Amino acid sequence: MRITTITNWAYGITVVLTVLSAVAFILSARSATQERQAVEQHLLLSSMGEELALGAEETTDEARLYVMRGETRHLDAFTVDEGEERRRDAAINKLRGLGIPDGELLIVEEAVGDAEALDKIEEAAVATYRGGNQASARDMLFGPEHERLQTALLNDVSQFRSLATARTEAAVHSAQARSNFWGNAAKIMLALTAVIFLGVLYFILRRRVALPLVQMTGVVNRLARQDYAVELPTERRRDEIGEMNDAIQIFRENGLERNRLDAERKRDLQTKDLILQMMHRLQACYAQNELTEVVALFVPQIFPGIAGCLYTMNESKSALIEVSRWLDPIHTQPSFPATACWGLRRGRPHVSHVADNDIACQHLDESGVPGLCVPLTALGEAIGLLYFEDRTKDATAVDAPQLYLELIAENIGLAIANLQLRDKLVNLAVRDALTGLFNRRSLDETLNNLHRDQSARTVVCMMIDIDHFKRFNDEFGHDAGDEVLRHVAQIVSDTVGDVGTVYRFGGEELTVIATDIADERGFDIAEKLRTSVFTTPFSYRGRIVGPLSISVGVASSPVSGPTTTLINRADGALLQAKLSGRNKTVAAFAMAAEGELKRG
Repeated sequence: MRITTITNWAYGITVVLTVLSAVAFILSARSATQERQAVEQHLLLSSMGEELALGAEETTDEARLYVMRGETRHLDAFTVDEGEERRRDAAINKLRGLGIPDGELLIVEEAVGDAEALDKIEEAAVATYRGGNQASARDMLFGPEHERLQTALLNDVSQFRSLATARTEAAVHSAQARSNFWGNAAKIMLALTAVIFLGVLYFILRRRVALPLVQMTGVVNRLARQDYAVELPTERRRDEIGEMNDAIQIFRENGLERNRLDAERKRDLQTKDLILQMMHRLQACYAQNELTEVVALFVPQIFPGIAGCLYTMNESKSALIEVSRWLDPIHTQPSFPATACWGLRRGRPHVSHVADNDIACQHLDESGVPGLCVPLTALGEAIGLLYFEDRTKDATAVDAPQLYLELIAENIGLAIANLQLRDKLVNLAVRDALTGLFNRRSLDETLNNLHRDQSARTVVCMMIDIDHFKRFNDEFGHDAGDEVLRHVAQIVSDTVGDVGTVYRFGGEELTVIATDIADERGFDIAEKLRTSVFTTPFSYRGRIVGPLSISVGVASSPVSGPTTTLINRADGALLQAKLSGRNKTVAAFAMAAEGELKRG
């Protein structure tokens, strides 16, 4: 029930009880007045009866004393007492005015008649005594008639007083009972009014208003401090406090929703900032290994708790190879054919193992863990794949905003395409298209760097020329010559390995630059190169051609000379090897030693 309804009812009941108690008090006061009037009437009737009896007795006594003593003062007193007749008449009129019962009034009138008869006898006796007949006057005053009338008078007065006393006492008791009844009723109503008032104070103001308001004050204060974790009272009330509680609950829910939206907005801004940072770093990458590090660092921050891999296409565009991973995904393969992924087939993101509503990619296992494949494309060509794996089976990555996935995939794809294009351009700029070796431009740059190097590193240069190369071109054609160049270049690269770098100097000449090795070590490598080429058979179009041989000239710096003359000195040693019959290795520092010996 609503507080206003309870308050109105309590107010109405209080007003009714107050009015009733006031009426009861009025009736009680009226009964008390009637009681007082009854008491006054009782006293008045008693006094009037007593005065009537005493007046008759006093008149009789004065008359008798006058007859017996003959004193004038008694006659005067008797004469004065005769005025009682007028007082009796006034008293009777007063009694009639009081509205006493007829029986009592009849008794009073009989008493008055007896008193008047006594007055007549006494007046006759006084007159007789004054006429000189004293004996007759005494007989009249002390005779039986006088005694009878006096006794009758006293009996009438006594009877009247008894009846008046009984009647007035009954009226007093009745008025007193009514007064007590209405007084008690008024007190009870006042007590009920007080109980209702106290009940309203306790149950309404304190329990239903004050205590809930105190609780709501604490709740509102916490909500004002944006502490929306506060719990509201669960009691469902259908009154104003309940409506306030509902309003506060709505305010709390709005605050929670606002916090949720703010948190989502902050996460969205943070995600956008992370994507922007990743884009900047992707654009600044110079190599694919740098790109994979950037992806492995930022993607887990954009999609927290989601494992994944980055795949790139091989050169033949037939398979995908894992180049980066984060949070250790375990339900996909490190490499697989391009046809094993439905995302690559369709050219759009593909979800696997979510409610089994779609076909799963073939590169995933049967664990049922949700997976998301996002193809990477550039210029309409698939170049790789982003794979996300959610081990909790909640498909969090699947619920990621499509715009973010497309944005990340587009930027990673463009970055990979740019790096691949850059690598191709760099290879075209620094490598020989036929042999895959570094070209003359790269050799010149390397020698310039070595010349600028102030660390006094030892450098060994090997100039290599394929013997009788023109004969292969003339006999088998230029295609055979190209195959010979690729064959020799591959043997030289495999033999040198990590010791040095192989360049194509031009035509059929190759150059090897090795650093931080001794001259003797350089000469031994050159001999190993020559031996490997000579002993390795070469086949062209199904038949063995050869054997092939090379001539090698070796020079070193800085002991034998500066790096600026390194190529010239090695080329001179090569010329000497060719003049000596080819398939030989000649060291420029050995030639210099022999020259010193001859001059000596």
